[in-house]
This record gives sequence, C-alpha cells and structure tokens, in this order.
Amino acid sequence: MTTTLSERVSQSAFDGSMLRVVFLCDLHEGTQQQFFDAYEKMRHQVATVPGHISDQLCQSFENPSQWLITSEWESAPHYLAWVNSDEHIEQVRPLSVCMRSNKALKYTVLRETGRPSAKRLQAAPRLGSGVVRHALTFTVKPGSEPAVAALLADYASPSARVDAQTRLARTTLFMHGNRVVRTVEIEGDLMAALRHVAKQPEVRAVEEAINPHLVQDRDLDDPESARMFFMRAALPAVHHVAAAEADEPDVRRYAVYYPARPGCGTAVAKFLARQDEQAAQDPASPVRSSTVFQRDDLVVRLLDVRGPLDAEPDLAFGIRGRRKAAVLARLLDVPAAPAARLLEQQTMTLVTDRRAPAEH
Repeated sequence: MTTTLSERVSQSAFDGSMLRVVFLCDLHEGTQQQFFDAYEKMRHQVATVPGHISDQLCQSFENPSQWLITSEWESAPHYLAWVNSDEHIEQVRPLSVCMRSNKALKYTVLRETGRPSAKRLQAAPRLGSGVVRHALTFTVKPGSEPAVAALLADYASPSARVDAQTRLARTTLFMHGNRVVRTVEIEGDLMAALRHVAKQPEVRAVEEAINPHLVQDRDLDDPESARMFFMRAALPAVHHVAAAEADEPDVRRYAVYYPARPGCGTAVAKFLARQDEQAAQDPASPVRSSTVFQRDDLVVRLLDVRGPLDAEPDLAFGIRGRRKAAVLARLLDVPAAPAARLLEQQTMTLVTDRRAPAEH
C-alpha cells in the first residue's frame, strides 16, 4: 500500500490552518478575582497581536477554581511568534501566580459547522506513531562546555514509565558551542511526562549541577524562577515527517543547528520542512525522519539518517535542488559555503542518546 505525503507528515505549523488553543488552569483558592482582573488587562493587549482572532475566558460552574481560556489564531506561526516572545512571558506573569496547575492544548482546525469560514482549514486528519517530540535549549557560560557535557552525559536515567498511558521513549542531548539542545520523545501525554521528569531525583541532581554554568540564572526552588527559565528554554517542534515509522538498521540520530538572520526563523523552518517533505517521498533517501524545532531565529533540525550523515551533504543539510543553497544562504546568519562545509560546521555534537528499554 502506498503511503501518501499527508500520512507521513504527522505535525506541521506551515499548512496555513487556523489554530485553536485551549488553556486549562486550576487556581489557588481565593485568587479568582485576581486572576479575572489580570485576564481583563491582558486580553486587550493580546487582541492587538498579529494573527489573533478571538478568545474566551470560562469558569467552571461546578468548581470555581477551574478555568478555561480558549483562543483562535489565523495560523500556528502567528501563535508561536507571540507565545515565544518576552512580551508574552511578561503578560502572563500576573496570571501564573494564581495557578496551582495548568495545561495548554493546541489544535489545528479541520472543520467548522454553523458558520462559514473564509480561513483555511486542515485538509485531512494526520496520522502518526503516537510519539510526541519536545525540546529545550539554553546556553552555558563560555569555557564551561566540557564540564556541562560531562554532567549531561553521565547522569542516571529517570524512570521511563510515567503512568498507564505515558512513558519516556527517548532522550537525546546535543551541543553546538555553548548551546545545549535536549530533545525528548514521549509516548502519551506530553505535560504529564514533563512534570514527571521534573520531579525525578536523577534529573533534579543534574539540573542543580549545571546551574552555576548557565548564562541565564535560575533558582529551581523558586517556582516562578523555574517557570520563567523553562518558558524561555522551550524549543517547539513545528514540523515532523517520517519516511518510515518502523526502526531500521544502520539509522543514527543527528541534529543540525541553523541560526537564522534576524526575523527569518520562521522562513528557515518552513524552507527545511518543505525540503524534508520532498525527501520523504524518495524511497532511496537516507533521511528516514526529520523534526524541525524553531523558536524565533533559532532553528534545529533533528534527523534520523541511514548510513553516514555526510554521504549526501546537500540532502542532509536540506539544500538539495536547483537554487536551494542560495535561498537558504540568504536566510541564515552564517557565511555561505559548500554543503559539505556547512554540514560539518553546523552539525551539533552528540552528548548522549538514551532509549527507554522495551516493555513486554
């Protein structure tokens, strides 16, 4: 049976679909009025954000501590540009101090009933393997890279099983200069897994050990300090395409770092996504899967490649095809060079790659 491209792409921020964001939160007792006042102030600010269509604030009629905020956006890139900005972090700070817990869910819109829509809807349901990808990135002080790499390579793995529905499948860490990127694959609920990881003593110990080396200070004992750090460290996955779902022999994982010119991050991510979609349709392509992560002008591409990465450097770097190298060169904040040189310069150093043991 032939697998179509739409079936291979399990995640994409670049299909032009509208985005619905559902934000669930449970408030500390007695903070309902404070939360409402903070939202009243913030909603007028958000209404001016490019791509914002509408939002609603709802309070549970069964439990006054449970609230729901829904918002609609013209597209995922519009929402991501806002939610990853420092402006957003400051806007939501008065809300966050009222929350005991929260959960954000993001959905592209497939169909609407009851009102005509001139906006683009997702054409068809996406398929996938049930694996969610997430990444964090941060920088460490120059000169501390060897010490940080040793800490990140040598910590004990936390328990993979989160609950009956969720488990940690794989954690891979890379470095490029003083930048660290940690990617995780999760089967099940992403937020449940992240909360689980944060509570594990093995993870807490290594996080405390690298604290003195971080460029951005944080205090893990201060919930607000920790929340602000991880909000800024989040590196959202914006596109994933797989040529095959099953594991194949001789497939290794790599990460390539693409620092974009100011204001060009989304264009770089979209360019790489289109290149990977084309590669996924070629059965002979050594790139078996690709996930593009992007935050502002920082783009990282996670690759599963059959055989050596440098066997086909133009394909591995994402510039196969006429004039593709010239197009990407105009978007990147690195000197133009042949594909082999760019791949050598921008491939991140693997620190550790851990898979959870198979369950029977």
